[in-house]
Amino acid sequence: MFQLSIKRLIQAIPTLWIIATLTFILMQLTPGGPFDQEKPVTPEIKKLIEAHYGMDKPIHEQYIQFIVKRLQGDFGPSYKYAGWDVDEIIAQAFPVSLELGLYALIIAIFIGVPLGILTALFHKKPMEIVFMSIALIGICLPAFVLGPLLLLVFSTELGWFNPFGWNSFSDRILPAFTLGLFYAAFIARLTRSGTLDVLKHPYIQTAKAKGLSSIRILFVHTLRSALSSVVSYLGPAVAGMISGSFVVETLFFIPGLGSFFVNSAFNRDDTMVMGTVLFYAALIILFNLIVDLIQIWMNPKLNRD
Repeated sequence: MFQLSIKRLIQAIPTLWIIATLTFILMQLTPGGPFDQEKPVTPEIKKLIEAHYGMDKPIHEQYIQFIVKRLQGDFGPSYKYAGWDVDEIIAQAFPVSLELGLYALIIAIFIGVPLGILTALFHKKPMEIVFMSIALIGICLPAFVLGPLLLLVFSTELGWFNPFGWNSFSDRILPAFTLGLFYAAFIARLTRSGTLDVLKHPYIQTAKAKGLSSIRILFVHTLRSALSSVVSYLGPAVAGMISGSFVVETLFFIPGLGSFFVNSAFNRDDTMVMGTVLFYAALIILFNLIVDLIQIWMNPKLNRD
């Protein structure tokens, strides 16, 4: 596992460099500048501002400076949040996005896995259609549709939850369900297919012939192999829940990193956009590595492949 970790970390270096380069190029090609929407200033003051942020240098020098600072762990100052560095904003906002992602992950697992198991156990029976329909609803309703629906029903009509904010535990419920139900549907489908596949194996039939109970066969002999595809999916899923919560954070006015990223993109806060993209890219690589290690722990044969 240690050798695999080192190998993946070395492979991540060119990946992060490519992402950083592409992000820098795209931000340079985007029309306008970070200070175009400010109050009109004289050309002399504008030159001083650009010189302060190093924007008056040639593109290749800006790129070299950009790469060097990122290697040093310096994301630079934010253009729109005066007095704040990008790493300070990330350190303050990311825990909110992480908390939202963890709640969504819990909801996705505790809804998706049992739903998938029930669907597999009721295979070719009428209840399978009911359970699969529930899973399909989760897939067909993206966050920007499900979120307003939940707000309309549970906030506006019933008044059970606040429509926005991040102050009490109840404020976490609607955003977490909005984000987690979409992934729960995919987990349910993966669990169903994995369970059905394992139940066809000869050793399951042997366990049944020995008189083992259905509960023991399911939880001892089936789930560990059946959930391997779910574990593989959790890597990008967790990264998606944390980094893909932009819509949810915007809908519910949550002060997470996704909200800062959206505002920075609209305001041409280049350093904030590039810092957030690189941070999320490193996060996705880390989560995928963790998932690979968990899979090897569940199936040691993978370590020899």
